[in-house]
Amino acid sequence: MPEPYYADEHVTLYLGDSRAILPGLNLQADCVITDPPYGETALAWDQWPTDWPAPVAAASNSMWCFGSMRMFLEHGAELAAAGWKLSQDVIWEKANGSGFATDRFRRVHEIATHWYRGNWADIHHDTPRTAYSGPDKSARARGSRTPHTGTIGAHTYADNGTRLARSVIKAGAVRHQKRHPTEKPIEVLIPLIEYACPPGGLVLDPFAGSGSTLDAARLTGRRGIGIEANEQYAEAAANRLSALVLDIA
Repeated sequence: MPEPYYADEHVTLYLGDSRAILPGLNLQADCVITDPPYGETALAWDQWPTDWPAPVAAASNSMWCFGSMRMFLEHGAELAAAGWKLSQDVIWEKANGSGFATDRFRRVHEIATHWYRGNWADIHHDTPRTAYSGPDKSARARGSRTPHTGTIGAHTYADNGTRLARSVIKAGAVRHQKRHPTEKPIEVLIPLIEYACPPGGLVLDPFAGSGSTLDAARLTGRRGIGIEANEQYAEAAANRLSALVLDIA
């Protein structure tokens, strides 16, 4: 069993390559929330780690994975070979955006895709809902129509005040106290965790970066396990998480 780089009663962080560490942990997480290197630039931290989807698949049957269209097109076969099936995608719309190319549209969004293994009915998914606004506040009719006869059954008019959450999450990119080049804001991670992981469940992040997923897991009443290969980012994550423990205390 690998030694944790950081641990408290809610989250644990390991330093190293997740492909090597995961098999030794022998864990089964309720879901994975991760942001792997996209492999779109020549930067050292942006190199796609070949074969990572398989050991992650052995640790969970549900995964939110951030990425770009190019990344998923280039590596979709590797995800499929590990047994992952795509269920949906959510867009994170940034306020300002980012990008390294100067000859293309400025990218102001990123994609979070949800993948699962096995039967969909066995996968935890707590579909988020939001309050109606404007004309959507009107009552909705619920009832049944008898087949073939055209008879309309009784209707009850009810409105619980909510609708399905939309697939676009608007949140500004992390600017102040940014600890990692691709750090994701808590506001984006929380709804993904609440969708895929039951309260008190276990969230896994094999590319933990500066610890945003572990932070969000703890804030939502879940447990978290993260693995980070770069010691600079692991140290930043440990400092962040330990500071939060002190704040809570």
